[in-house]
Amino acid sequence: MTKGILSGVRVLDCTIAMAGPFAGQRLGDLGADVVKVEPVGGEWQRHVSAGGARGNKVNVSFLSLNRNKRSLAVDLKSPQGKAVLFDLVKTADVFLQNYRPGVAKRLGVDYDALAKINPRLVYVSISGYGESGPYVNRPGQDLLLQAMSGAMLSAGRAGEAPNAAGQYLVDAITAYNAFEGALAALFHRERTGEGQLVTVNMLDAIATIQMQELSVFTVGGKPQTRSAEPHAHVYIRAPYGAFATKDGYIVVAFPPLKTLGEAIGEESFLTMDDEVDSWTRRDEIFAKTRAKLSEKSSAEWLKVFDERGVWAGPVYGYRELVDDPQIRHNGAFVEYDHPTEGRVKTPGFPIKFSKTPSKVERGAPLAGEHTREVLSEAGYDAATIERLEREGVIATTRA
Repeated sequence: MTKGILSGVRVLDCTIAMAGPFAGQRLGDLGADVVKVEPVGGEWQRHVSAGGARGNKVNVSFLSLNRNKRSLAVDLKSPQGKAVLFDLVKTADVFLQNYRPGVAKRLGVDYDALAKINPRLVYVSISGYGESGPYVNRPGQDLLLQAMSGAMLSAGRAGEAPNAAGQYLVDAITAYNAFEGALAALFHRERTGEGQLVTVNMLDAIATIQMQELSVFTVGGKPQTRSAEPHAHVYIRAPYGAFATKDGYIVVAFPPLKTLGEAIGEESFLTMDDEVDSWTRRDEIFAKTRAKLSEKSSAEWLKVFDERGVWAGPVYGYRELVDDPQIRHNGAFVEYDHPTEGRVKTPGFPIKFSKTPSKVERGAPLAGEHTREVLSEAGYDAATIERLEREGVIATTRA
């Protein structure tokens, strides 16, 4: 049997929900031995359903994100359970975690602690907004990040409510970043023998995936203008979406109905069942929420919801995103001088390596700008390069 490209690589996956498990699954799909380290009662995703698809013993949500793994159920809050994990770390290659910032350190499983056990360990930490900064304690939920990214105003009709993607878009993109970061750090280790800390976050991930759109805005100066027609999830319980307030829009992500009812003064929500009514009465719940939220400003509602732990957030356009303090703190955008385009500001590389940071060596090249350089490095002499150019086999140009 053909072995996967990552055969022989051991991964300890201590993640929950989607972004982390999806990244771990991708490593497993390439042949890595992925051990899912979860609580004795099972990972959170085992106990919640998407679209009401609960399955028999494993619901669809968990099933879809955790193939090619073995499960180790262990209590990491106990000294014995932690000792088990430490023993596994000794022979692990990759450690994945998406605890809220600060939790790993409190558990004693942060990078510094595990690197002392295994200096070759590639430690991948996934967060919502970054390891530090003004939004470090905000909930890293997909819809909230979609709204903040500016992307929701790049679709839908002019004058209508912002449109969310029909997928957990930010989770998926962040998973790819974590996957790529793990692979790059493993490659670095092959060259040097040393492990390192890799950090990725959802905010930078969703900003960077809009490379073309944000560059059109930041470099091309073209605003987001939606047309009269909607050029451009049915599996999330209500209320889930963007709602108009007195002065703008906010997003609300499936809060407990009783909590929401108390927050907005909707008595009918107080006796509703989150797992039943939020599916069967979805349109009613959405409409009643919409009616209530139109009564106050966005800032007023966000303050009310923050005090009650309701997942809600502002809907950003690109201007708000580019100027946001967390984006600036993270260094999500890079600026450099291009030989033909002048000063360029564009989303940077979202994965942060503690020992091999990314940097902009050059801007986008012109067609054939480095043909001669590359072929020379490959051993071609000047005469051969000239002949190939005359014959149309290659093209060269200079900035």
